[in-house]
Amino acid sequence: VQLVESGGGLVQPGGSLRLSCAASGFTLSNVAMTWVRQAPGKGPEWVSSINSGGDSTYYATSVKGRFTISRDNAKNTLYLQMSSLKPEDTALYYCMYGSIKGQGTQVTVSS
Repeated sequence: VQLVESGGGLVQPGGSLRLSCAASGFTLSNVAMTWVRQAPGKGPEWVSSINSGGDSTYYATSVKGRFTISRDNAKNTLYLQMSSLKPEDTALYYCMYGSIKGQGTQVTVSS
């Protein structure tokens, strides 16, 4: 089982990014998946989850209305579309399947 995140980078406040999480070793469409982030000097923060059926999504209050979680079952890939980014969104973002997580992708929001 492996998760590989990508799509992070440096973006100005108000900008957008789409993060990807490519899964291997299991079928992503059959399980619930989660995005978590960790800012420098802080603990992990839950960001968003999608249920196994893909018909229910959940968001932290801090990102609701700005972030969208989705998945492409054909590509076995999870996404996090982020818009209206703020400096406080700066963090290492990683996807999780149960207790398994990837190496993360860095998002930096700065002018």
